[in-house]
Amino acid sequence: MWKEIPIPFYLSVYFFHVLNPEQVLQGEKPQVQERGPYVYREFRHKSNITFNNNDTVSFLEYRSFQFQPNKSSGLESDYIVMPNILVLAASMMAVDKPMALKLIMTMAFTGFNERAFMNRTVGEIMWGYSSPLVNFISKYFPSAFPFKGKFGLFAELNNSDSGLFTVFTGVQNITRIHLVDKWNGLSKVNYWHSDQCNMINGTSGQMWAPFMTPESSLEFYSPEACRSMKLVYKEADVFQGIPTYRFVAPNTLFANGSVYPPNEGFCPCLESGIQNVSTCRFGTPLFLSHPHFYNADPILAEAVTGLHPNGKDHSLFLDIHPVTGIPMNCSVKLQLSLYMKAVKGIGQTGNINPVVLPLLWFEERGAMEGETLQVFYKQLVLLPKVLHYVQYVLVGLGCALLLIAVVHQIWSQEKCYLFWSSSKKGSKNKEAVQAYSESLMTTPSQGTVLQEARL
Repeated sequence: MWKEIPIPFYLSVYFFHVLNPEQVLQGEKPQVQERGPYVYREFRHKSNITFNNNDTVSFLEYRSFQFQPNKSSGLESDYIVMPNILVLAASMMAVDKPMALKLIMTMAFTGFNERAFMNRTVGEIMWGYSSPLVNFISKYFPSAFPFKGKFGLFAELNNSDSGLFTVFTGVQNITRIHLVDKWNGLSKVNYWHSDQCNMINGTSGQMWAPFMTPESSLEFYSPEACRSMKLVYKEADVFQGIPTYRFVAPNTLFANGSVYPPNEGFCPCLESGIQNVSTCRFGTPLFLSHPHFYNADPILAEAVTGLHPNGKDHSLFLDIHPVTGIPMNCSVKLQLSLYMKAVKGIGQTGNINPVVLPLLWFEERGAMEGETLQVFYKQLVLLPKVLHYVQYVLVGLGCALLLIAVVHQIWSQEKCYLFWSSSKKGSKNKEAVQAYSESLMTTPSQGTVLQEARL
């Protein structure tokens, strides 16, 4: 189970289609329409598994995705209007650069026919597209972005691994089972501005230590978010007959440093509820949050028409079996947004008012089902119930046997008493009869004979 996860995982992606791109360039409020889900079956498998001498095991986990048309509300050929990340990100990174460089960038964008908004298919946005600008960057600035020939938001995730994880096996210390020792050989990352934020805590996000309590928390390291995350206990629940603990994200997960001081290391920050991930995304002004800016400063959702944050649709959770630490049902939902504004000297940015514009949000969902669920139900629920009742049956059987033994003992003692009583009475009668017989057989004395003769 650990090597090949039997739980089917699905990646559902929702895009924010911009309805008024020309008006946004003129300084108006963006209007977006949510489109999707576009659903992909996610396959995971571990390789390069190496057991080390310090109670750890190292592995690479590869992922691949397959589009599922029957589960989707659209096709990969659907077109979406969204911000041109390359143009707007490059513009934001050039804010403090000399005006001459900005003018050169403007001419370059014009020559490559690049604008602030683009109209691309779902497949292109997800897995990559080619363009003269992409080819130019790949050729002359290969270290600027991680793509090779194509640029896509999920291109680096498909048919690739999430880094080399080294985790504890728990053989020597069960309390450390599944905890991450190192990721890519590092005990901590260097993306953030405090030691606490750079720490690699928790597990790799697939299993946790057994014997959980409501005081337990779920902590894991996410390479995609470049940070460790901690979920907190919410309530006890039942999934398909199996008892679980539900863990959810605390309100402070993406809070800024002014609201939650320990998050100061993730700054520079904007409004609370969104996390700046530019330091681990090549300087691109990208922000991570809950979908539709749920649990964030309301000003963020109010700045964009078409957002409707609510806990039912946009909160994340993990349902864990507390005895084993194995997830039964999980739904992780996150949103990726781009901070953009007009940059003086770069004509493509027009008069865009500063705004954090959502690009897309996605849900990674997995639930135990089928034969695996049946096996877990039998071993984790049915068998303990049977053993629970068997102990009472055994206790009852033991009491019955004890009662039978006591009754048998009493009955045996009563029988012996009756036999002894009857034997004693019979011996007295026997003695009387014997005495009478002996008296009859005894010879009478001479005086007695003479007396009888006279009579």
